[in-house]
Amino acid sequence: MPAAALATIAKARLIQRALAALVVVVPVGMAALLGGTSILVAQIAGTSTSCTSAPQESATTSNTSQPAAQLSEGVGSLTVPGPNGAALTLDSQQQVVAGNYISVGQSLGVSAKGIQIAIMVALQESGLRMLANPAVPESLGMPHDGLGYDHDSLGSAQQRSSAGWGTVLQLMTPAYDAEAFFGGPRGPNNGSPPGLLDIPGWESMGLGQAAQAVQVSAFPELYDRWAPAALAIMDSVNGTDLPQNCSQAGPTEDPSASQIPANLSATRQAVLRYAQEGVGGSYVWGGTAFKAWDCSGYVQWIYAQVGIVLPRTEQWLAGRPTAAPQPGDLVVQGPDGPNHWGHVGIYAGAGMMYSALNPSAGTLLHPVSWNPGAQYFDLLGPAPTN
Repeated sequence: MPAAALATIAKARLIQRALAALVVVVPVGMAALLGGTSILVAQIAGTSTSCTSAPQESATTSNTSQPAAQLSEGVGSLTVPGPNGAALTLDSQQQVVAGNYISVGQSLGVSAKGIQIAIMVALQESGLRMLANPAVPESLGMPHDGLGYDHDSLGSAQQRSSAGWGTVLQLMTPAYDAEAFFGGPRGPNNGSPPGLLDIPGWESMGLGQAAQAVQVSAFPELYDRWAPAALAIMDSVNGTDLPQNCSQAGPTEDPSASQIPANLSATRQAVLRYAQEGVGGSYVWGGTAFKAWDCSGYVQWIYAQVGIVLPRTEQWLAGRPTAAPQPGDLVVQGPDGPNHWGHVGIYAGAGMMYSALNPSAGTLLHPVSWNPGAQYFDLLGPAPTN
């Protein structure tokens, strides 16, 4: 690790120790709420670009336009717009964490969009707090603001030492969390696991999509709701190059993916129409009723409407693998064993898919990249030759 980065970490550690006596440890119930995306459930905010409207960018703070170094030391309080416009007030330690992401990002030359993504992740994963974990007893003896309970995840980005993100000591240090999340040529993990700068084409992705490419969360749709808060935090820091105002478009509003191509077979067009009909349905574990289903229940219902009877689970066994998927094919994701996957949906084309994603998101059109390990199966036959 570069000497400058080590110095930053050392400074952050000193700040943490100085604040430790002042920070009220988050109660267990609240820590469970803040502990990671596997615990949090909420509605989709629907923003996926680096743009925002002017009202969302405003922040109320007792220290308006603080320099990054000052914010990293947690001077005063900072109130920003949270999800659905509710006010979110950051205490001193939360500002320490945010300031580290901003300072490290700026030192690495990361764009404003990249810094915004990093703060969105820290807001979602930990509430901008350093979380220890009872599953990692060593972490309990280090300065922390509360407890998280997601496997052995630690720190502000809820990364796992067992997955190669760093040592326990490193992951309990805000500056290191930022360095690991950004990654890139100067990152501590040499691209494995990959940080944001290691993800090909992340600059052209939506905000939540890019966040998910790093985090591989079970609730990928939740990152976008923090976009206004992240921008407001950045706006409170002098010298942060904020994106210009522009119109927003949610990840499910890609017209190229939601339109049904005319050159598809009648059966494939029907599959997509029925997939669209199911959008907005609830996610019910084990459910098969219309708009009250799980992922395989949704797929089973869609194909039944076109006269194809699929098994309740392992529906890919009815098809054949394909490396050139067409709209209407199966998408399977989350490999959890040999020739077995944990999630299934319908490919919509243009890198998008329909699926009953989880209890938070329900049934929607979303990027295939939201979940890892995608493979495709053809149950409907080859494309037309003309």
